[in-house]
Amino acid sequence: MICKSGRFFLLLAFGSKLLLPLQAAEAPASDAPKPAGSATNSAPAIVKPSPDAGKIAFVTAYMLEKLEYLQHPFDATMSARLFDSYLTSLDPQHLHFLQSDLTEFAAYRTNLDRLTLKRSGIADTRPAYELFYRYTDRLRAHVAYVDELLKTEKFDFATDDRITLNRHDLPYPKNLDEAKKIWRDRLHYEYLMEQVSRETQKTNAPASAAKVDTTPPKSMHDAIVETLSKNYHRTLKVFEEWDSSDVLSQYLEWLARSYDPHSDYQGPADYEDFAMQMNLSLFGIGAELRATDGYCTIENLLNGPAKLSKKIRVHDRIVAVAQSNQPPVDIFEMPITKAVRLIRGPKGTEVRLTMQPAGAPDSSRQVVTLIRDEIKLENGEAKGKIFEVPAEKDGATTRLGVIDLPSFYATIDNKDNPTPKSTTDDVANLLKKFKEEKVAGVVLDLRRNGGGSLEEAIRLAGIFIKEGPVVQIKRSNGDIEVREDTDPSIVYDGPLIVLTSKFSASASEIVAGALQDYGRALIVGDTTTFGKGTAQQVFYLSKITALSDLAHDPGTLKLTNSKFYRASGASTELRGVAADIVLPSLWNDSTEVGESTLDNHFPWDVIDSSSYDKVNMVQSGLAELARRSGDRISTNNEFTYLRQDIQRIQKQREDKTVSLNEKQQLADRAQIISEHNSREQERTARKTIDPKVYDLTVALAAKPGLPPPSKQTNDLSGVDGDGDSDADVAVTNDRDELTEALVSENEHAEAARLQEAKNILADYIALLKDAPAKQNTPLLAK
Repeated sequence: MICKSGRFFLLLAFGSKLLLPLQAAEAPASDAPKPAGSATNSAPAIVKPSPDAGKIAFVTAYMLEKLEYLQHPFDATMSARLFDSYLTSLDPQHLHFLQSDLTEFAAYRTNLDRLTLKRSGIADTRPAYELFYRYTDRLRAHVAYVDELLKTEKFDFATDDRITLNRHDLPYPKNLDEAKKIWRDRLHYEYLMEQVSRETQKTNAPASAAKVDTTPPKSMHDAIVETLSKNYHRTLKVFEEWDSSDVLSQYLEWLARSYDPHSDYQGPADYEDFAMQMNLSLFGIGAELRATDGYCTIENLLNGPAKLSKKIRVHDRIVAVAQSNQPPVDIFEMPITKAVRLIRGPKGTEVRLTMQPAGAPDSSRQVVTLIRDEIKLENGEAKGKIFEVPAEKDGATTRLGVIDLPSFYATIDNKDNPTPKSTTDDVANLLKKFKEEKVAGVVLDLRRNGGGSLEEAIRLAGIFIKEGPVVQIKRSNGDIEVREDTDPSIVYDGPLIVLTSKFSASASEIVAGALQDYGRALIVGDTTTFGKGTAQQVFYLSKITALSDLAHDPGTLKLTNSKFYRASGASTELRGVAADIVLPSLWNDSTEVGESTLDNHFPWDVIDSSSYDKVNMVQSGLAELARRSGDRISTNNEFTYLRQDIQRIQKQREDKTVSLNEKQQLADRAQIISEHNSREQERTARKTIDPKVYDLTVALAAKPGLPPPSKQTNDLSGVDGDGDSDADVAVTNDRDELTEALVSENEHAEAARLQEAKNILADYIALLKDAPAKQNTPLLAK
């Protein structure tokens, strides 16, 4: 069972086959409404529906209509939603489609239902392809116009002009002339950003270079033109390389999301990525990859075939990929997600990589043959830290434990995974290690945890409580299932803080909500969590009778089929889980993150509370803990800096335009960088006593004793590794000085939030020690 923010899942066993009303194999009928003014040969010449597209689309629409939580008929209303959302998915900033395009294709807007749920059992998917082809046609016109402007335009940034960058909620351009005006303005902004960045880099460049470059220097204008032209043509190339499956996947994804924001269609490659994330492993060569100037570049080597070969090094380029004895495929300028999928493959299979060593000329290439193996994605698993904090009064030390949990992972296919993963087992092992090392309290950090396995969420909550209901699940027919922790054993019953953010979602909210309902843990963090309170079921479409004879895997369909409710009866949908103690955050008042920002979300509601016994370990000291935290925050420099950043960002959000004046942009940029540098000087001058910090992986937790202490870091989670780098996947984080400053400030803010959570935990422990003996003071589990 799986639920995840951004990609939210509930996986259930599905063995039966869904019988559909008609499964005839005739070709699509010719009764599709023709767009006004369109010719009969208007179907795109480049990408057309595959022979199987109609069957897959019909089955997808039929299942959504019958099995999705609302069971809303696929009617004209849903057709209009699909039409609008599909256009926006292709053109999210409303830059390319014209009002005339909308008029021309208006006949489709309220007829996609009729075209899809045809009695033949084969949908007419031509609208998806016609709209896609029109989009690529407009994109080609955009790129051609940019090419023309880059040759002839005079870029003057001494004016007071301003433009609106975010056009998501604005109308599409009326005509091509209006579109060109928008395109020209955006090109000017992009040119200005390049120029400002280069001016700043030139100003901050060292006086002498490490080596002499004999290449004739390009003018700044020529360099900017070259960069922008490459960017535009690379974007166009990505869409021009879409095939029939790509278009169908995009179309069906937004058909599903027309019902709710978390139903989804996934092509086979998308599901493979999902399974990789849940299993924390893949089969490949063990490399982190980055797209650099059209090349697939080695960013990092993990333990795996590439590293063991000793023939591949960081910064080497992969220019072609061949499978076993098949001819190589050139991957230069290929979208990196497609290149990655060529490199991955079943365990034990051969892949031949044509490599260009770092720094070598283009003509210097070598072929490296590797046998794919299982690659463990250890950055994605739970990790721990033990902080040894000296007491202010008597000099005694207190050990605090932090567990960083980036997702609720669980092996979903044991057949291909000989070493199954379990979130609960990993966290339990870390907690047992904490107990051995006399840790007095624990912070469970869920700030960047978007969800995952529901079963693991229930089990994880259970290791902190004796037994009882964790979550209630309401089906579309009104039936309510209470899911309980039935294991009376407790791994840890000491002081516990759950650290959350607006990005904590789904399974994270189930755990946080359950521990809050029981009074078992103190919830600290953003005002509320994400607010994703629905569950999804994944259907393998190849098991559906109508699609079982297809030559290719038709993918999977993820359907929302239930809503989550806390043990207390409150839904986590929309409102999330409110923090007991709120910390300053960029996202507390943001309208950019959360369930409420997604189209077609469900309402918040309440059902009857289930029966459970509260442990009430938090409420008596909550007011005092909040007061002490507020006092610290009011005088803490990091939170002062954060409040300043919040004010700046709120001002930017209110002003929906940006300046095209170079002096203004340079001044704004310089101010942010200067503020950052001043803050860094103040941070360096602070007199702080850093605690000893012991980093623990799951593997280290199984060994006796502790590893040598490490220096405390200021990464986002407080645990080394950001959890976002996977083997054989793309990594992109090129940063200029401004971006580095902003990222650094965010990392300092998140480190301060973690530190305050530890301060609250230390207060919590102290209050428990000072409590009267008659109270049930919690102790570490025996």
